[in-house]
This record gives sequence, structure tokens and C-alpha cells, in this order.
Amino acid sequence: MNRLGAFLKEFIGIVIVAFLLAMILRTFVIEGRWIPSGSMLPTIQVGDRVMVNKFIYYFKMPERGDIVVFEPPEAINQQDDYIKRIIGLPGDKIEVKDGKVWVNDEPLDEPYIAEPSNYEYGPVKVPENALFVMGDNRNMSYDSHLWNGWLTMDHLKGKAFLIYWPISHFKVLD
Repeated sequence: MNRLGAFLKEFIGIVIVAFLLAMILRTFVIEGRWIPSGSMLPTIQVGDRVMVNKFIYYFKMPERGDIVVFEPPEAINQQDDYIKRIIGLPGDKIEVKDGKVWVNDEPLDEPYIAEPSNYEYGPVKVPENALFVMGDNRNMSYDSHLWNGWLTMDHLKGKAFLIYWPISHFKVLD
């Protein structure tokens, strides 16, 4: 009975340590997310699971092209997190015209979009401490061009960097 007791004690200790490490990792370092909508098609499919780096923006600023997970701005009145691509950084002039997104009066090269935009927007200037984000499925995405507010940096939860499920969709996100 003594060996069984020692085994159970060690096993329970290992389970507790593993649980605590998993919670710390999920809370502060990396997290898997399920994608419920088609706003990022064709880059991310409905039902894909992505890995999100939750600490990257403590060490570097977000960059144009990053795919980010964030808490929606208060103006949206929505609970669920969103996933979109960063298009505009603080101080950028953003405009959508002629089926293209223009950043600081230059057309943005976007090989990742589903189809050209079928709407006009802007020009607007991205305020300090804010970002302009859009889905890759431009015509079917509820994003910055439709919000009555800005995505501020404090709403960022992390950068999506990998599609890990289903295996047939496995890829590193640029």
C-alpha cells in the first residue's frame, strides 16, 4: 500500500504542475482559437483553429499585415473576439476606392484578399494608439470601415501565426 500511496502522490503532483503550466501558458503566452466566420477567407477558413501569440506585442509594435485577435471596440457592442488583418497604423491615411485599399495615397498590394472591395471608404487618418483592421474577405467582413470607432492597442489579444487544425489546412501565417 505504501508504494501505491507514493505513486498516487507523485501522479497527483505531476497533474497539478501540468495543469498550472497549461493555465499560465494559455493566459500569458499562447492560445488556440477556433474561427467561427468567413471574414478572413481565403486565408483562414470557417472552422480552422489558429495559434495566437499573446505576448508578442509587449516586445514589438504591431505591423501592417499582421493577423490579430482582439476584443472589439466598445462601439460594436459585441462580446466575442474578432480576427482581422492590420491595414493601417497610427498616422496612416486610409482610403478604399476603385476596388483597392490605399494607404498614404499608395495602393496596397494584397494577394491574400478574396476579391476586390465593392465599396468606397474614406479617406480617414488613423489616430494615435489605434489601428485600422480589415478582413481578407473584404465584401463580407464587419471591420474598421463599418465601425463607428477605432480599434485601440489595448484591445489587442495577440497575433495569429499558425493554422494547426484541420491538418489539411496546416500553415504558418505571414
